[in-house]
Amino acid sequence: MSAATSEPLQTQMATVRDRMAGFGAGIASGATKLLVGHPFDTVKIRCQVEGGHGRFRGPVDCLVSTVRNEGPRALYKGASIPLIGWAAMDAVQLGSLSNYRLLLQGGDKARQLTHMQHALAGLGAGWTVALVASPVEIIKMRLQMQYASSGPERRYRGPIDVGRSLMRTYGPLGLWHGLPATLTQRSFFFFLWGSYDVYSQWLRGLRMPYSGAPPSEKLVNFVAGGMAANTFWTFCYPVDVVKNRYMTQPDPSPIPFRRMFAHVLRTEGPKGFFRGFVPSFIRSFPTNASAIFVWESTMRVLRGDTRH
Repeated sequence: MSAATSEPLQTQMATVRDRMAGFGAGIASGATKLLVGHPFDTVKIRCQVEGGHGRFRGPVDCLVSTVRNEGPRALYKGASIPLIGWAAMDAVQLGSLSNYRLLLQGGDKARQLTHMQHALAGLGAGWTVALVASPVEIIKMRLQMQYASSGPERRYRGPIDVGRSLMRTYGPLGLWHGLPATLTQRSFFFFLWGSYDVYSQWLRGLRMPYSGAPPSEKLVNFVAGGMAANTFWTFCYPVDVVKNRYMTQPDPSPIPFRRMFAHVLRTEGPKGFFRGFVPSFIRSFPTNASAIFVWESTMRVLRGDTRH
């Protein structure tokens, strides 16, 4: 027997448990995002959609005005849908991400992927989760943009009413009105998960002050997750503004998604693409750092990995 065939196999073939772990851990990640990030998200959406000619002078004014006029609970408007939706979205996104990685690894968990392969897995996960994200986000945003809590100015009674309205206007697939916009925005997950791998490798090569030891894997997950989220929003934000403007238009949508870029540029100039950027950028680090930390930690538990 040759030396090559006598050596023990170094592959670690993926099991059903490995393939399902990402979906379960994604539910925990989605719940974390809701708790930490929804108030920031409400401010971001309102600033984006109101634009430069709206009722707010900026994100701080939006926050103060919302709390003063509608109460602190208004920061969680539309949260009932993300409570279910973000859990479902992260289950699909992170579960599919894990499986796209395994696909690129050929089923061998021990095989190291390149930065580009991690980015491509992120792109695939982004396109996959867009099918779930599109209805969740259009319902959430339309509720967030409803300022009146009662009276004739209150257009929607709740998330089910939003869904019914969309289907009356656009037909049975009305909940997926804006899917092309969501697919375009989620394509930027290429940068999210590609940069996450870059930052993770860089952080693992550092040494902690005083101890000289490398940072723990949990600290790497948290910091790399926050940095990757900031990278994602830096590239993605103009597209996110256009997507959200398009999906919150009065029905039927007067401006097609492909023309909304030109509309924003013509009416507000280049700065229109960055309305609400500050709360979004601030929100992205703690929200996604916490969510990715929870996801990676839960993944280790579900896979029975006790090394970290």
